Amino acid sequence: MKMGTALIYDEEMTNYKLLWVDPACKIEVPERLTVSHEALVKNGLADRCVSVPVREATDADILLVHSEEYLEAVKKTPFMTLEDLKEFTLQYGDVYFHPNIYHCAKLAAGAALQLVDSVVTGKVRNGMALVRPPGHHSMRSAANGFCVFNNVAIAARYAKQKHGVKRVLIVDWDVHHGQGVQYCFEDDPSVLYFSWHRYEHQKFWPNLKESDYDNVGKEKGEGFNINVPWNKVGMKNSDYLSVFCHVLLPVAYEFCPDLVLVCAGFDSAIGDPEGKMCASPDIFAHLTHLLMNLAGGKLCAVLEGGYNLTSLPQSVCQTVQTLLGDPAPLPVNLDGPCQSALESLHCVRSAHRQYWSCLKHAAELPNSDISTKRIKLAEEEEKTEEVIEEKSVEEKVWPEPPKRVAPPIRTAAILPNGVACPDGCKRFSSSEDPDPVIVNKLRENFLKDADDSDALTTLSSLVAFIEKMEKNEICNGLALVRDVSMAMDCVVQHAAATLCKRVLVVCVGDVVVPCPSKEDGKTLLVQFSNKASVEQQRKYYIPVCLKKGCGDVSGFIQAVLGLLLPLGYEYDPSLVLLVRTPDSGLSDSVWQQLTGLLQGLAQGHTLVLMQEGEKACVAPTASSLLGDAAPRLGQLHTSLPEDVEVQEKLRQALQVDWKLLQTTAPQTGRGEEH
Repeated sequence: MKMGTALIYDEEMTNYKLLWVDPACKIEVPERLTVSHEALVKNGLADRCVSVPVREATDADILLVHSEEYLEAVKKTPFMTLEDLKEFTLQYGDVYFHPNIYHCAKLAAGAALQLVDSVVTGKVRNGMALVRPPGHHSMRSAANGFCVFNNVAIAARYAKQKHGVKRVLIVDWDVHHGQGVQYCFEDDPSVLYFSWHRYEHQKFWPNLKESDYDNVGKEKGEGFNINVPWNKVGMKNSDYLSVFCHVLLPVAYEFCPDLVLVCAGFDSAIGDPEGKMCASPDIFAHLTHLLMNLAGGKLCAVLEGGYNLTSLPQSVCQTVQTLLGDPAPLPVNLDGPCQSALESLHCVRSAHRQYWSCLKHAAELPNSDISTKRIKLAEEEEKTEEVIEEKSVEEKVWPEPPKRVAPPIRTAAILPNGVACPDGCKRFSSSEDPDPVIVNKLRENFLKDADDSDALTTLSSLVAFIEKMEKNEICNGLALVRDVSMAMDCVVQHAAATLCKRVLVVCVGDVVVPCPSKEDGKTLLVQFSNKASVEQQRKYYIPVCLKKGCGDVSGFIQAVLGLLLPLGYEYDPSLVLLVRTPDSGLSDSVWQQLTGLLQGLAQGHTLVLMQEGEKACVAPTASSLLGDAAPRLGQLHTSLPEDVEVQEKLRQALQVDWKLLQTTAPQTGRGEEH
């Protein structure tokens, strides 16, 4: 990957702690930072990052968000006695002060600003700041929830003021609502704030009505505040991915940020005493990957919460390893979103349908009396609260995330003579003679002309290529071939039949492609074109007919986010085969977005097939496969109504088999719960 990943950490931020007994604050300990950094060192990730020194935030930086009166009050804390500190703390909620916390809070905010400087100026591509105290709860004139200064809010204002950044996306995946960030930007249409958080119908801290889904922002900022309330504990990977695919990503692509800031709280991971969620640490690799093609890859993650000293460092490592460009792990436990998550998803999409064209088709709520529904659901929850509480006390156990091993070769290419191999890409040639049995099979199945030695060589190379992928010697690659349909058939047959792999085939363009002959699940074929398929749509054959084919950027991207990604994640392939035909109509930037997004599947094992005439696409395709961020698409316009209708019909028809396509809770019964 071009440029690098910044890591910002200073041990000085561990030099404060709770000095008196306070049950609400005892979990916020210095070890949160030390175990996270030690895990990065132990796993060899810290050495691969660009170390950026911290600096203290200046008064001017802090005053971008906080009032002068509040700053002056905090400045006095280093000189207070223990009794004075206790007294000072009492005026705020769930926070504590220490003689060194003002210094650490300036370092935490300054670290976020150093990260923004490094990313926005292009010194690094992305990065993470390990900071303490966290920031997203602190308000203009109040410390709150372990937070003194609002690190990410200050960073967003600073990016706009110092670097002229026009649009900022803030993604808050901490398990608590970052009300401080919301209050800061709720009337600002240049900052899109997204937060999911444990809510339980306002019974969970910070117990605010304005943390619910119907709080969408104020005045010019209406629609730019997205709250996803979790009304049950125990949310899993499917719930998190579902919200990304059906709310955050569609809106984020329509918004088109210049910079992405992540309030990276890992109390939303399994085992956390605050969150009581069940999402495994590896899900943060996928959430990070899905954000990395926004804003030209300019992504800054800043640590917020996370109080389980096992799942916290695991989650931090998953995030940083993905920022470094390593292939994402195979997704686990994707059994579809639960009833409660679907209810929240439905509410959020409905509340924002008037603000975002990508959500205009979202289902309305069954009744308009939202508050009554909330009260009714809250009453149902109370009946089972004791049982839930008993279950949540149980110690959670989860396996350590498997080691993510990057293959020695990131990207290889099968290219005809005379076509230059892009920088960073290895020209593929198999050192071993092809197996005679395989050669005979290729001749029998694909080559009617016995003398077509060039075609035989290409097909033999493709077979050898996917076998190298299977051994994890190559991560991904591309091939320029004379006949994409034949090459695709060859790869699918060998991968599915001989290697017993599950293959996701994504075909872009109008060429007739061989449909899966059996519904055995070994192949899932999704084809985007502007021609209606003669074949009937089935579980494992999904034609997506768009009016302008792939030429309408908005319609195509929304189909990728709302249909293809959920299908791909739930199918969980071992290999992704991406096929581009000469009539695809895709611009390079849209093609690179598609190629980048799909690399979150199959541990990055993606093979791209293109027709020989598509030489101009080799360089942009290789760039994406090598991990470079795709170019920004610009703010997306409204999709064509016909395309929206096609996608919604497909969703309705397919969601019986594919649970991650669901966007509303079943109307009958309680549905499945985790």
